[in-house]
Amino acid sequence: MTGIELWGGLTILAGLMALICLACVFVYIRGLERRPPAALGEQVGAHKAVLVKVREGQPMSQDEIDYAKELVSDAGSPLAYAIPALLFTMGFFYVVGCMYELQVHGGHPSFRTFIGGIPMLTSFNIFGQLHRVARLKKRVPTSPTLVA
Repeated sequence: MTGIELWGGLTILAGLMALICLACVFVYIRGLERRPPAALGEQVGAHKAVLVKVREGQPMSQDEIDYAKELVSDAGSPLAYAIPALLFTMGFFYVVGCMYELQVHGGHPSFRTFIGGIPMLTSFNIFGQLHRVARLKKRVPTSPTLVA
């Protein structure tokens, strides 16, 4: 590559990917906002309690089953993974942008250069949490009578 070299090209690529992920996040959030809220969703801590019941196979009411299906489908949506992808690309953009500036203006990488690694690591945690909930799809019962 001539002109912008490696770090400049990666900075442009990271910026474009961040914009694409941002658009996906807006579409996902808009869909969540337009949906009527679940009755259990208004209670504090209901999502954690419902997911524990699903994981442990405990008896559930129909409202809890409906809410569990909603939680699992939300976490399993491909657009949901745009949230950690956006965080990762933002951190990557910061790191490669700093490296590009160091290449153009001279200097050595410092701790500040790699601060972008924090949102990159955070994105892996969010991805893992979403994936853990999405894997519960097979465990959600279809009706309250099937759970003993």
